[in-house]
Amino acid sequence: MSLPTGDTEVPEPTTAERIHSLLGATSSLTVRTLGEQHDLDTPVSVHGSHLRLRAPLDAPLTAAAAHAADGLAAVLDVTDVSPVAVRDRIRARLTLAGRLHLAHLAADGLGVHLRVDVAHAVLATPYGTGAITAADLALAAPDPLARHEAALLTHLADDHADALDVLTRLLDPALLARTPAVRPLALDRHGLVLRLDHPDGHRDVRLAFPEPARDTEDFGHRMHHLLSAARSGQPVHRG
Repeated sequence: MSLPTGDTEVPEPTTAERIHSLLGATSSLTVRTLGEQHDLDTPVSVHGSHLRLRAPLDAPLTAAAAHAADGLAAVLDVTDVSPVAVRDRIRARLTLAGRLHLAHLAADGLGVHLRVDVAHAVLATPYGTGAITAADLALAAPDPLARHEAALLTHLADDHADALDVLTRLLDPALLARTPAVRPLALDRHGLVLRLDHPDGHRDVRLAFPEPARDTEDFGHRMHHLLSAARSGQPVHRG
C-alpha cells in the first residue's frame, strides 16, 4: 500500500515485495483463460518467477490445462481485503499475466497442482499503480509478517483499542480534529498503517518502526517502541 508521504521518506515494501507477500498470504483467486473465469480456493506458493496452486480434479480449469500441451495464456486476479472491518476494505487489486500448465496430480488424488509461469503483474492501490516483471518477482522476498498480518491486525483491533488511542498521539493533531474512528489497516516489517475514518471520507497514515521487524516477536518489540514514543512525545517517521 503506497501512502502519501511528507517531507521525510517513510520506508515501505517495494511493489514486487507486496505482490510476493500478497500471493503467499492469499487463499483465493480468479483465473481467466480461454474466455472463462475460474474461482479457486487455494493457497499459492511462489518459486522464483513461477507460482504453484491447486485445483480440483474435476474442475473445468483442470480439464482445459490437461488438453493444452504448451499451457494456457492466463490472467490471475487477487484482491487484497483488510482483515479488519473498515469502510472501503479493498487495499489492493493484483492482476498477473502468465502461462498456466498442469504440473502433476496432488498426493491425495483429489486435485492437481498447476504451475503459472509469470510474465508480468500490476498492483493497483488507492494511492497508485505499480508494475513488475517476472525477473522482479524472482528477486523479491515476501514480508516476514505477511502470513501473520491478519491475526496481528485483528488482535490489535479487537483487544487493544487502548493502544490505538495511545498511537494517535504520534499523529498530526490536525488529522484528529473531527475525532475520526481509528482502526489498524495494514502492517509489514517497516511499520503499521492506521485508517482514520471520518463520516465523509478517510485518511491512511503509516507509522514507521525504528528498524524493520524480522518476525512476530520483533513486531511486538517495534510496537512497544511506538507506544513508548507516543507516551513520551518522541518523534517517529510517519507518512
